[in-house]
Amino acid sequence: MFVNIPSQYLIIGSTVMAIFMGLFVMFVRIRSQKKPVTAKKILIPPIAMSSGALMFIFEEFRVTPLQILEAVVVGIIFSTVLIATSKFEVRQDEIYMKRSKAFFFILGGLLIIRVFMKVILSNSFNIGELGGMFWILAFSMLWPWRIAMFIQYKKIEKSLITA
Repeated sequence: MFVNIPSQYLIIGSTVMAIFMGLFVMFVRIRSQKKPVTAKKILIPPIAMSSGALMFIFEEFRVTPLQILEAVVVGIIFSTVLIATSKFEVRQDEIYMKRSKAFFFILGGLLIIRVFMKVILSNSFNIGELGGMFWILAFSMLWPWRIAMFIQYKKIEKSLITA
């Protein structure tokens, strides 16, 4: 699939896309802080992202069990940082994401680390494997973060109902 495209173009293209996606996430996060949070808004992103696993149908995206383990471990480590910076607050009997200036620096830092890792690792892995590993990393980062948010949301929602 990627044989006719020089690898440096694929690395540059995927890096530019990662940067745009990171900026998009920051933009969405800023806008979402102005609206109440719902369980659906917390859970839909990881469910929607799961469709990306279809990439593994194609041989060039398949990774070894050790590569899966490495990507999952790094994703879980990254998720702990996001979990620590994602808090809720109650305003007018509704639950909102609490603004955190640190969140944007952390998200930007994670994006820079990820791009840096991709550039370095592109010499050791083919572009398809690298894409698969980074999808696993992102998926492993998103699920624990959203599950932690959902648990925190449900606790606050329960306290609002009983109050």
